Amino acid sequence: VALARVDYAAIKRDPLWSKTVAELAQFAPSQLSSKTERLAFYSNAYNILAIKMVLDHWPLQSIKDAGSLFTQVWNIDVGKIGGKTVTLNEVEHEIMRPMGDPRMHMAIVCASVSCPDLRSEPYVAERLDAQFDEQVVKFLNNSGKGLRQRDGDIEVSKIFGWFEEDFAVAGGVENFIRRYRNDLPRNADIEADIDYDWSLNGF
Repeated sequence: VALARVDYAAIKRDPLWSKTVAELAQFAPSQLSSKTERLAFYSNAYNILAIKMVLDHWPLQSIKDAGSLFTQVWNIDVGKIGGKTVTLNEVEHEIMRPMGDPRMHMAIVCASVSCPDLRSEPYVAERLDAQFDEQVVKFLNNSGKGLRQRDGDIEVSKIFGWFEEDFAVAGGVENFIRRYRNDLPRNADIEADIDYDWSLNGF
């Protein structure tokens, strides 16, 4: 799978890392006045907290290793946003998904090989629409984890199956995908069955 790997060891050594986490913990999301600002902020927050989860349990082979037999990693307290302790699931499912933009699923990265690639810049409200579109295009052009054609059929990431209901606002998964990949054959079936690799997306 082709991916932009994350240098977790370098992030852990970077003095700016602890400052970033501290600023996230102190920032009050109530300051954000628009949905676009909130979506940009929480996309960044999720990605920062996913990295934090990895570094808090470093070294590990998969972010899932940070969980236990009784508590999945997604439900473990990972850090603070605006003074409130949160889990990755809370950020994704309780805050971001209700905002109604399915492109977020290509913007947030759960530290795994089959996740969309971590963007090399933060999301900002002023350019969020273009940034999200770029993430979708990049993911749907990655044949290792986003979309591939095989024997006349189209296989896509399991993300599109797990969160199928989120794509209803875009006319469904197929319409969403074809909006970004208008080169796909019209009569091909689209199945969300590319194997998901939970190995760490780093070195």
